[in-house]
Amino acid sequence: MARSDTGSDVKGRDEGGLGETVKVVVQALLIALVVRTLLFQPFNIPSGSLVPTLLVGDYLFTSKYSYGYSKHSIPFSPPLFNGRIWSAEPKRGDIAVFKLPKDNSTDYIKRVIGLPGDRIQMIEGVLHINGKAVERRRVEDYVTTDPYGRRASVPQYLETLPGGVSHRVIERDGDTGYWDNTNVYTVAPGTFFMMGDNRDNSTDSRDEQSVGAVPFENFVGRAEIIFFSIDENASAWKVWEWPWTVRWSRLLNVIR
Repeated sequence: MARSDTGSDVKGRDEGGLGETVKVVVQALLIALVVRTLLFQPFNIPSGSLVPTLLVGDYLFTSKYSYGYSKHSIPFSPPLFNGRIWSAEPKRGDIAVFKLPKDNSTDYIKRVIGLPGDRIQMIEGVLHINGKAVERRRVEDYVTTDPYGRRASVPQYLETLPGGVSHRVIERDGDTGYWDNTNVYTVAPGTFFMMGDNRDNSTDSRDEQSVGAVPFENFVGRAEIIFFSIDENASAWKVWEWPWTVRWSRLLNVIR
């Protein structure tokens, strides 16, 4: 008489099901790692240095392939190689994520203002590149907060960089802020001068002790599109509050 082996069959199916689940999870993680390393990486905006272009609470995708790949393209920046491969230099006006040169680990996001060899200077709030004032045109005031957290209307300008990229900047302290009058910065070869659009509330390349010019190797990716945005004082995990806390008009906005 043949002997039943039902228990072994059930155990085999259970082990096979667990194995398939583990396989699917591992494959999904590998796909996510490849996408994050080679194609797109999400970031959120924690500070107001790029107001009015990017707001605290914006979530965006950066394209990793735009500038090629360095060790900083890989999570935790392992020292696998130096320099960049398949590289394409940032263009003036790009908004880019980079690793802070002082520690090579902190993510910063700013706008590319100066290219290698450029001379950059701020004079009474006006950006000068290679000895020429950059065109800026006064537009409607922007409502933001002052250093004490109070609502305030501040001057806003449409600035047009050499090459034609136009974007808005604000001067929270008018044209007499701390970084509104500077010496001339000469951008060294292989580096880029980065600035925030919120000119009086941005720690950027003007502050040589904290940031300085950014080596090309430190670039992570170019900011492309806002995929989610929520009010600065709201919590993204409180889904039930989304109808009135999500900034619906900002979703899928292309970043310029």
